[in-house]
Amino acid sequence: MSYSVGQVSAFAGVTVRTLHHYDKAGLLSPSGRSHAGYRLYNDADLGRLQQILFYRELGFSLDDIAAILKDPQANALEQLRARQRQLSEEIARLQQLAEVAERAIEVQQTGVSLTPQERFEVFGEITFDLSYATQAELKWAHSEGQREAMARAAAHTKEDWRQLMGEAAAWRAELLAAFDDGEPSDGQRAMDLAEEHRLHISRWFTSCPSAMHRRIADDFVADARAFALVVPPSQQRPGLAAYTCKAVHANAARHAGGRADCEEVR
Repeated sequence: MSYSVGQVSAFAGVTVRTLHHYDKAGLLSPSGRSHAGYRLYNDADLGRLQQILFYRELGFSLDDIAAILKDPQANALEQLRARQRQLSEEIARLQQLAEVAERAIEVQQTGVSLTPQERFEVFGEITFDLSYATQAELKWAHSEGQREAMARAAAHTKEDWRQLMGEAAAWRAELLAAFDDGEPSDGQRAMDLAEEHRLHISRWFTSCPSAMHRRIADDFVADARAFALVVPPSQQRPGLAAYTCKAVHANAARHAGGRADCEEVR
């Protein structure tokens, strides 16, 4: 039997335009034409279309589908295995994003909210980059410390945030002064500032042992968005993120009786 392009469109749930595109791409050319020149598809064509739509549903490109259909024995199994791995990784990533969204919903439901004016009043130039927040949630998704920090942050009142940010601003001023004065990153002054920052995190968010503090400091160097949470771009100096990272590592080594090891800034 032969079927018109309109009939095939209805059978397969694809548009006529899509069928025309497959024809032009050489992926699915109808086996016949009517006397008036219209495309006519037979059962074999429908079977090939079913294969195309199957691979499209799995996310294969038209070029990949063409290669598979050209030599199914050589290409299909390898391509399907590769796609299965990709889909498994994507499923895991989406599951983590769903968990991030769930925690974000929980934060929103706490009832603690600030108007834009209050946010500016409390946070000033410090802005929380949502893309960084999402990536951080994914990175530390299985960390008890991250979960505790999110829960405690959600419970902070406006006055808590005001006090927290006031402490952070005072600490930041001291950090900038030490850096501008040329204090060594492994000197007493810089290490004391690093320790003060560690205790600030423990006081307001989650217990922050030296190992965790080192990882946080490494992010200051690796990701500008992370350091912007500590020092806004307008107050930053070249080398300040590396200086802070070194100070944190030096402080951790001081408490451990060892030496600093800030890999990113050696």
